[in-house]
Amino acid sequence: MSNPTDAAITAQSAALSTHFTQIVLPLWRAQGFNASMQLPYEALRAEDQTPLPVARYRAMACARQLFVFSLAGDAAHAQTLFASLRRYFRDERHGGWFYSVDAAGAPLETTKDLYTHAFVVFACASYLAAFGDSDARDVLGGTAALIGERFAGTEGLLHSALDERFSSVRSGPLQNPLMHLTEAYLAAHEATRDAAFEEALGGLATAVARTFVHAPTGAIAELPIGTEGNRIEPGHQFEWFYLVARAGSAIAASGLAASLERAFDFAQRHGVDAQTGGVCAALNEDGSIQDATQRIWAQTEYLRALATRGTPADRGALASQIEHFRTRFLHPLGWYECKTADGEIARGDMPSTTPYHLATAYASLPA
Repeated sequence: MSNPTDAAITAQSAALSTHFTQIVLPLWRAQGFNASMQLPYEALRAEDQTPLPVARYRAMACARQLFVFSLAGDAAHAQTLFASLRRYFRDERHGGWFYSVDAAGAPLETTKDLYTHAFVVFACASYLAAFGDSDARDVLGGTAALIGERFAGTEGLLHSALDERFSSVRSGPLQNPLMHLTEAYLAAHEATRDAAFEEALGGLATAVARTFVHAPTGAIAELPIGTEGNRIEPGHQFEWFYLVARAGSAIAASGLAASLERAFDFAQRHGVDAQTGGVCAALNEDGSIQDATQRIWAQTEYLRALATRGTPADRGALASQIEHFRTRFLHPLGWYECKTADGEIARGDMPSTTPYHLATAYASLPA
């Protein structure tokens, strides 16, 4: 006899997938895609699905869309996005990738940031895994090598931003780009089976554990421990929990797995509203709420973490949490990007980057 909770989760997951395939994906093939530029718009209005006025196009947004359509098996649209990523954002003069281009496609923000480069590796790995494109393998390998050479800092960490020429540091190590580089190395290893990515994962995890883990809670902070104004984001604890579980033995020596078991409980206890299931944006180190805004990506990471840990208690929480998420954040025209703790809409547009969060969460739910 099937477990009623598991049966409910499966049915709820199917409903989320239907919304994604029938509502979300078509948006970014049509209204959300600038056919003349061959690039996704930055965002659509939630009320009528029309594009916001164009100020820029970001490499990271293009890369995330490349991942989404690769995962969806849409070879034609993924190929278009891969071509646009290389056409607009690759810096042929200094190497690496521009952060953004303007409305006409000319380089706009030329900072070389680790977050963008990590997503290029991640997206190319996904595209390679889906369709076996040899050019994607070359871009993946070249970008990963550049990251190791140009962004390297001290003690195994990497700088988060450099100038256009890679000649000066604009920002030191930050948690978020390092997390997405971990995600990128995982995808790259799975797509290529190159042991160098597994080795890089181990070194990166050890450096993160040494620099960012808040010892009393096990949580991974946004800034190096001891930095004034630091914060702990519940969504990132859930995101790291999934990544570390997926990395397994490759990062075992770092001790992150044990830390994140405690961080999961800390984030769940202090960062998830018991009534609405809403995940807040940020906590202080003592567990008090620093930012009560509920962003959709943090909700998706909580779903994925619950499904990943998968204890009986987690499955029970997942069943109710999916329903909270569906009714609180999804609607017939798309989704609500941010809400207040009281459920009011705090952001009225739908960014092109969000389908990545939906896709990664839904892929981890029971089919």
